[in-house]
Amino acid sequence: MVRQNNRKPDEMRPVILQRRFQMYPHGSAYIEVGNTKVICAATVEDKVPLFLKGTGTGWITAEYSMLPSAPILRAPREVKRASGRTAEIQRLIGRSLRAVTDLTAIGERTITIDCDVIQADGGTRTAAITGAFVALVEACEKIYEVGNIFPVQDFVAAISAGISADGEKLLDLCYNEDSTALADCNVVMTGAGDFVEVQLAGEKKSFSRADLNEILDIAETGIKDLIDMQKDALGRDLVWRVGRVG
Repeated sequence: MVRQNNRKPDEMRPVILQRRFQMYPHGSAYIEVGNTKVICAATVEDKVPLFLKGTGTGWITAEYSMLPSAPILRAPREVKRASGRTAEIQRLIGRSLRAVTDLTAIGERTITIDCDVIQADGGTRTAAITGAFVALVEACEKIYEVGNIFPVQDFVAAISAGISADGEKLLDLCYNEDSTALADCNVVMTGAGDFVEVQLAGEKKSFSRADLNEILDIAETGIKDLIDMQKDALGRDLVWRVGRVG
């Protein structure tokens, strides 16, 4: 099939990843993946959920939202409570970031990650995770004390992959590709190469174990590239903090 911008099957859309995007949060980042654009912010508060009080352990939680005008067709504003899809994405972002964070190193603090989609063209949740990681590292720098464990112990990024209508394995699906895909997958991986989450569903037909392996292989390649971009965005002053002890 011919892809947007004549991309190869295993080629990502152009990515822009920038930190210090906002003035007031403890950490912030802007990520653009093709036509998908997300603002990520991390705020540190000196409080924890009730179940963590007195444990010395912190928490990371996430809130995700999409501007009504972000997708092709206007989405109603969620004014009362998050929809099921939004709640699922919020939990995914939180799980992904907690997977690479030493929560005891945060102390009894909560880091809230806000991910706001200002334009959507597929892959909003994976872009949010990738950008939120940069915001998290920047926020943790504000509470880190030399000699202690830096809270973020590894990188984490996410990308989509799938099987096109004509059976081709594709990396980083835009909306048009996602909406017609035979199978759609979101993959979250750490810098060490471990999986945090694999969300794969056959949308219109089943898929084989060989299909799964091929999808995971191209996703892993894309995530490695995204982690390199995270490192570039963090720069020399922050990239060396990740995984530091002491």
